Amino acid sequence: MATAPEFVLMKKIKRYLDAVPDLWWFKKHGGQFGPAGIPDIIICYGGRFIAFEGKRVGRAPTPLQESTMRKIQAAGGHASAAYTLEEIQAVIEPLRKLQSDC
Repeated sequence: MATAPEFVLMKKIKRYLDAVPDLWWFKKHGGQFGPAGIPDIIICYGGRFIAFEGKRVGRAPTPLQESTMRKIQAAGGHASAAYTLEEIQAVIEPLRKLQSDC
């Protein structure tokens, strides 16, 4: 089974994140002049720092991306690779419930 390119996943993620009230996010664009190893999606939601590295199924984060995600986790943030929109929703939706309960 072929997997969709990362840009298809990113399009779904962007649409979802745009629909979450009071959530701030940006997409880091790659290229030779950008910082290497920084996750693709950076989010601030409910006072939490969240970062995702979007990947196609079967592709692993680079060692530099893994190192950066470990540093974010050590600083108290959430950082992980995301292969599906559902993985991102699994992190955001419990926070949405917390936000609505306040």
